[in-house]
Amino acid sequence: MHTHHVANGHEVVQLLFIIGFSLLAVLYVGAVLFTNRNYKKWPMYRTICWCLGLLCASLAVVGPLANLAHEDFTMHMMGHLLLGMLAPLLLVLAAPITLLLRTLSTNSARLLTKLLKSWLARIVTDPVVATLLNMGGLWLLYTTELYTLMHDNSVVSFFVHVHILLAGYLFTISMIYIGPVFHRKSFMYRAIVLILALASHGILAKYLYTHPR
Repeated sequence: MHTHHVANGHEVVQLLFIIGFSLLAVLYVGAVLFTNRNYKKWPMYRTICWCLGLLCASLAVVGPLANLAHEDFTMHMMGHLLLGMLAPLLLVLAAPITLLLRTLSTNSARLLTKLLKSWLARIVTDPVVATLLNMGGLWLLYTTELYTLMHDNSVVSFFVHVHILLAGYLFTISMIYIGPVFHRKSFMYRAIVLILALASHGILAKYLYTHPR
């Protein structure tokens, strides 16, 4: 009975992701078509990056790979690479904030710009903070019982996957500047943080090799 409820819960989660990613795809393409009538044509490669990014994220949380990930750690890591690394990179390359600013009215765009200039945006887009959110989340997931819990609880699974995608996106935009960036850090600063992040990821990988899930 417990297994049946867990399976149903995961099916609901997958449906939520399908709806969410489909909505994001429609909104992005709609914004491209809308703004192309008044501005310079939006680069096609950015639209392709957005769609491919959503596809990568979808493959990680919906379908055969997502189902196998509950039982096979190798498949789980495949999903992690798609959801936490490749998808965020592609989504950032799609420059969604720039497209959103093109789409909004002048007043709404000013409000968004004000938010992007805020102290909160300064904090969360700092490479150190973004790295802590990204790598800290992974250490918490793989060194505690959270990993087991996410496979037994569909609500936990949903929020873990959302965190992985958003933290990966935040980490990427803190490292590479595409679109409007109001709190820039030097190349050296970002390079040092990136090296430390890679070191942390490497240590975690070695830990998992010696302490298999």
